[in-house]
Amino acid sequence: MRDLFIKAIAALFILTHAVMATPLPRENLEGYIMPPFSLGEAANDKGVYTLLNSGGAEAGYVFETEPLAPLPGFSGAPINVLVILDLEGKFMDVRLISHNEPIFVSGLGEAPFHRFFEQYRGLSISQSIVVGTPYGGGAQGSSLVYLDGVTKATASVRIAHESVMGAALAVAREKMQGISTRPPAQPDASVDESLTWDDLVAQGIATHQTVTNAELDALFKGTLWEDDDPEARDDPTAPYLDIWVLDIGPRSIARAALAPDTYDELQHFLEISPEQEPLLLIETARHGLVSPDFVRNTAPDWLSAEQGGLPIALRDADLFVELAKGAPDGAAMILRTDRRLGLDPASEWQLNVAAVREHGMFQPEMASVTLPVTVTTPERFFTRPGEVKQAPPWLEALRGRQTDLIVLGAFLVPLLALVFAHKRLAGAHYFTPIRPAILAVVIGFVGWWGQGQLSIVTVLGVIRTAFQGGSYTFLVYDPFSLVVWGAAIIGFFLWGRGLFCGWLCPFGAMQEFAHHLGQLLRLPQIKPSNAWDARLKLLKYVVLASLLAVVFLAPAYTEKAAEVEPFKTAITTFFVREWYYVAYAAGLLLLSMVLFKGFCRYVCPLGAVMAIGGLLRGRKWIERRAECGSPCQLCKVKCNYNAIKKTGEIQYDECFACLDCVTIHDDPKQCVPLIIAAKRGAKLQEAAE
Repeated sequence: MRDLFIKAIAALFILTHAVMATPLPRENLEGYIMPPFSLGEAANDKGVYTLLNSGGAEAGYVFETEPLAPLPGFSGAPINVLVILDLEGKFMDVRLISHNEPIFVSGLGEAPFHRFFEQYRGLSISQSIVVGTPYGGGAQGSSLVYLDGVTKATASVRIAHESVMGAALAVAREKMQGISTRPPAQPDASVDESLTWDDLVAQGIATHQTVTNAELDALFKGTLWEDDDPEARDDPTAPYLDIWVLDIGPRSIARAALAPDTYDELQHFLEISPEQEPLLLIETARHGLVSPDFVRNTAPDWLSAEQGGLPIALRDADLFVELAKGAPDGAAMILRTDRRLGLDPASEWQLNVAAVREHGMFQPEMASVTLPVTVTTPERFFTRPGEVKQAPPWLEALRGRQTDLIVLGAFLVPLLALVFAHKRLAGAHYFTPIRPAILAVVIGFVGWWGQGQLSIVTVLGVIRTAFQGGSYTFLVYDPFSLVVWGAAIIGFFLWGRGLFCGWLCPFGAMQEFAHHLGQLLRLPQIKPSNAWDARLKLLKYVVLASLLAVVFLAPAYTEKAAEVEPFKTAITTFFVREWYYVAYAAGLLLLSMVLFKGFCRYVCPLGAVMAIGGLLRGRKWIERRAECGSPCQLCKVKCNYNAIKKTGEIQYDECFACLDCVTIHDDPKQCVPLIIAAKRGAKLQEAAE
């Protein structure tokens, strides 16, 4: 099931198209250059310019990320960043030019995004820079440089970081060190050799290197840490590092090095992430591969890599490793790196192993030396395509949320099945507690944890993309919300708008709990007359039409106009925003204590979209009797949504599928026609007796 879902998402991406990025005009870039520097001549046709110092000499390069590394963001458009590098590959300045990331436009604000880019200043492209925070003492003695991410926007800043590093490395290869810009090699699927571990060793495919304790002591000689490894002094000839390194991207090499189960798991991983190059490391001495503070699926703090003087980003593939027969017995792990961002696997590259020592007992001073391992894999296992198509970042997002998606699927499947079992549920004695329990899960898991609150912003983005042209791939960058959208659309055909609005909307669930609290506090309830209720229900369509007008007439204000929804405040940012946003969202919840789900019924533009989508409903799924409406009005009186006409007919465009009327309809103790029929039957029986 998971594989089918991933393939369906991939097919959707292939069917979409991307708008080619064009560099900004020269005069636009000049405004970003601060004196005493100035913008020089164009260095290529991709918007790369030279940077001149006060004397007119070349001092570096100025470029945008969008033309060089157009990784799309959540809105479907790339995040465009200005990068200024000096001639040694150090970041002189990194500044945001443009973006349309919803979380920053109308959620957290742009200030955190700007602060994120400020962290690059003074760093070098030769450093291993990652987004995240070190775990425990993992930063001490590590070759990694950590950039602080932005809470609730990890995916956006990660895409931005990949764009910055991808563009910077592309410029460095072409202009700064004469490194070839040809596309990196990829494993050749047509190469199928029958190899064993002994073959890998004999042919030099498996790189092997050892470092003795004495050799390590020599590297620390004359420093504060030269006497801080008693074990090395006691046995100088013993190996400190005994490491094997293999590129297992080629299937022939992977089969020879890995046990069958691990090989199959690796191939499944590569199907999901085809641009990743997997590297197998085996260490049999006392160094090990990772520090005690290492966390799976993160960058290893004792290991880094480089090629041609430029860094290669490494990350744990989070795969269980079982080695093939004949392989050394030691600690083993599979690392992954993205070929798009630096590695040419058919060319020589270098693994750098950090040997760390501590001096002192309390807050010890840390130092490390680098143990280089030169790795070369025969070129016969690779092919060089004429053009490398970048795999979209959403594939990594899909794999990263795999557990959440499985749990969400397990929650949605029985919820969707309610359309066929709603009568049984509504008639069960445990229905009263089970509905609040489901709504609590929707708030906690779907909303706050999964960030699966659907929004009119997505609908407006689709409409804007259809009108302006572009890619719809922003829909798949958040796979969790996409699955909720899928369930809502399926619900159109089964229940109308009721599935999402009544059972899957986190803010709607919050309003329902607010209503119950209002009843518990015995607050007076506002119940508009039928005439006013009908008028107020039209308001949400006016709000929707107004938003559509903004999309076409003033698109720059779309995100602000969409703040009519309180969802970002209540769900995305958990009420941590400017006071007026918080006051608005909290006010709507307070209103719900006296006016049942007033926002949902009268204002919500997404509810208007759901009501329109509900026209796809294929059947009238709520049963009615001839007596419903005439003479019986009980269901209409009890309906908090006022979605039942006087005739007894259900207004499905306003029905939230709460099932209260279904409960009444099937309950012989509540349904008036059933009660009358039962009394009539009892009288006839008495007369017959």
